[in-house]
Amino acid sequence: MKLANMQSFSFVSRLWQYLLAFVLIAAITAVFFVLRDALDTTLVALLYLIPLGMITALWGLGPGITSAVITFFTFNYFFIRPYYTFTVHRPADVVILVVFLVVAVVISQLVGRAQAGLAAATAREREATQLYELSTALTGLHDDQAIAQILAKQVHAVAEGEYVELKITGTRSFAFHFPQTDAPTRTPDLTVPIESARGVLGEILLWRTAPAISAGERRLFQTFASQGALAFERAWLAQAESRAQVLEESDRLKSAILSSVSHELRTPLSTIKAAASSLRGREVGWDSPARAELIAAIDDEADHLNMLVGNLLDMSRIESGALKPKREWNILSEIVGSVLARMKYLAEGHQIKVDVPESLPLLPVDYVQMEQVFTNLVSNSLKYAPAKTLVCIRAWVKDELIHVQV
Repeated sequence: MKLANMQSFSFVSRLWQYLLAFVLIAAITAVFFVLRDALDTTLVALLYLIPLGMITALWGLGPGITSAVITFFTFNYFFIRPYYTFTVHRPADVVILVVFLVVAVVISQLVGRAQAGLAAATAREREATQLYELSTALTGLHDDQAIAQILAKQVHAVAEGEYVELKITGTRSFAFHFPQTDAPTRTPDLTVPIESARGVLGEILLWRTAPAISAGERRLFQTFASQGALAFERAWLAQAESRAQVLEESDRLKSAILSSVSHELRTPLSTIKAAASSLRGREVGWDSPARAELIAAIDDEADHLNMLVGNLLDMSRIESGALKPKREWNILSEIVGSVLARMKYLAEGHQIKVDVPESLPLLPVDYVQMEQVFTNLVSNSLKYAPAKTLVCIRAWVKDELIHVQV
């Protein structure tokens, strides 16, 4: 229905152009007719060329040529003797009429071509501006959805379309449509493939009620699709590079952690091995205080070793996304107290000051993971601080946040 209405409107608009051209010729003819006795025939012919050029410039070549033919007969009928007849008696008048018709048609064609050239130049400038706006909007984007959104909206705006859908196929398949409504049930008016050097990445589907999509618009939308393909490939390359950098950094971090952990693992293992060897030997009495000290060392270092292995396992679970925090309301002072109770042996030779009020608000945290955080922090502080160094653990509330310092 909308297409029929648009076609009807276009026909009526074109008809009005021809009618206005006819009215303009009639009005000028009436003026010349009043001044007929004062104007030379050749001058009238020349003056007629002015409105003919105006008509062609305003309404196109069709109304211009039609007006030239009408003016030819009008000029002959009203201004060539004998008046009010199409008969021409003098050879000079025949020449004037023929020359007038030829010049009128030529002027109409020249003006029409100039208008067409101007319209084409304007269209090229508009297309260049639209392409520049699209390329500027796509520059620096590394998100598939953002690129699809900008591309679809730009096609919709330029085409003055009813509906646009953009589809990406393959392993990265997704779809974006604009506006956010149900797609029309009829076949798309235009389908443009999104192609790159690697093949077809997807397609752009356009629905438009009227007017029909021209060849120039098809070329423009194909250029839009090519710009979109470049943007998608650029984004995917950037994403791949980012993933490669993350993997490289992860491998570097794993190597550093493995190097550090191998040393950390060796220390408790050596202590456990030495203590166990001493207990197996005969130089240590079963009832001596040294026996109890060696057993305590084995127990503490086994806990330390268990903590290191647990950290390694947690790191693997975090990378795989399997470690999910179980948040519950907990008291921070209880978490800190539990950590210090398990690290008595490691804390020997240091002074520990705890300033964690029990009046602090409850925290929605995973008890085990938060305990592991404090264990790592306190362990590093005790391990790398000089002997008899004061290690402080503080917590306080400021600006509705709980601040913790080790």
